Amino acid sequence: MLDKLSSGLKNAFDKVKNSLFVDDTVINELIKDLQKALLSSDVNVKLVFELTKNIKNRIKNEKTPSGLSKKDHLVKIVYDELVKFLGEEQRTLNLDKKPSFIMLVGLFGSGKTTTAGKLAKYYKTRGYKVATVQTDTWRPAAYEQLKTLSEQANVDFYGIKGEKDALKIFESFKDKYDNYDIVIVDTAGRDALSTELIDEIKLLKEKINPSEVLLVINADIGQSAEKQAKTFHEAANITGIIITKLDGTAKAGGALTACAVSGAKVVFIGTGEKISDLESFDPEGFVGRLLGLGDLKGLLEKVEEAFKEEDVVDIQKKFMKGDFNLIDLYEQMKAMRKMGPLSKVLELIPGFSKLNLPKEALQSQEKNIEKWKYILDSMTKKELENPEIISSSRIERISKGSGTEYSDVKALLKQYKQSKKMVKMLKGQNPKKLQRMMGNIGNLGM
Repeated sequence: MLDKLSSGLKNAFDKVKNSLFVDDTVINELIKDLQKALLSSDVNVKLVFELTKNIKNRIKNEKTPSGLSKKDHLVKIVYDELVKFLGEEQRTLNLDKKPSFIMLVGLFGSGKTTTAGKLAKYYKTRGYKVATVQTDTWRPAAYEQLKTLSEQANVDFYGIKGEKDALKIFESFKDKYDNYDIVIVDTAGRDALSTELIDEIKLLKEKINPSEVLLVINADIGQSAEKQAKTFHEAANITGIIITKLDGTAKAGGALTACAVSGAKVVFIGTGEKISDLESFDPEGFVGRLLGLGDLKGLLEKVEEAFKEEDVVDIQKKFMKGDFNLIDLYEQMKAMRKMGPLSKVLELIPGFSKLNLPKEALQSQEKNIEKWKYILDSMTKKELENPEIISSSRIERISKGSGTEYSDVKALLKQYKQSKKMVKMLKGQNPKKLQRMMGNIGNLGM
């Protein structure tokens, strides 16, 4: 996500880290590098200079707190100002009513319908009873697309194929809505913010009385997001913004910052093509990832989605006893796959970005995990529970059954032995002590 901006910011900090001491030359170089990184990500020039001016003033005028080095204080100032720049506090949706209606608005090509499906999946996995409603009567494929996405998200879908009256579609299912906690309404877009579109949005909004009106914006539009956000806000009183396709454009910095200063906060960001690739936007965690400081809140959210609570408790018990077999490794691998690509997960962990792991190595590990799944599927229950019995002849049989090489099975067994060795080291450790150990890993900084 925002690789260009992230690498630019990290490079700027590396120069500070490698300097012998912090003087005016180092500070000026940092400011210049920050400006270059932000401008290359399409952030508005005026905003860039305002931000870096604030950073420079704070560096010059603030006294370094006791217990912090000047370098650490400098990093904290940049972090604080970037968080403030991107909206400061995380915005959560108001879902107190039952049902709570979420109305999505936006122009053609913004990814509104896809986002409706992602949003449905997001809240479904958090225990809400969710339904989607198709009121986009302009785009012929909208009905089928939202129906398919709703099936993928495992939520109920309502719509009338071929109906041209958006309000009629919504009111046809009024007796159904009380059965849900959240009802997501996908509205029609246009090529431009026309009077016709505004009138339709106003009419629907009046009848729906939504708890939230969310503007969906494609990150590709860059700085022009500010104008679009303000115009939609004036027309429909939007309560928040969702930025889509954030992972695939260099202009994303412009869209993020433009929205942040428009008066409407970014509440979600689309980070990929899968239905699960939607994240709540937390400025603190987002900036942490950009600077390579990690995002523990985001990581814990992904872990909660991937692991059921009873599974986590069971794994903790096994860790405490030093008990670990290939079935446990298999279950952990399945859960890890739910969390997304390895590179995305690792960027959430404090300290990992400092290792500068090559992308090729991460991609290779992703392929290994995929192979290992087939290998584990080819093992017997007895082998999974007691991997020590796996001899050369068994390895031969497993490799043929899984369509992999002999060396692939050996690599998996080696990984298992390393994991088991770590579990033995942790055996009997106090959970609080383990937590402190993990915290210390995350605190490795400048």
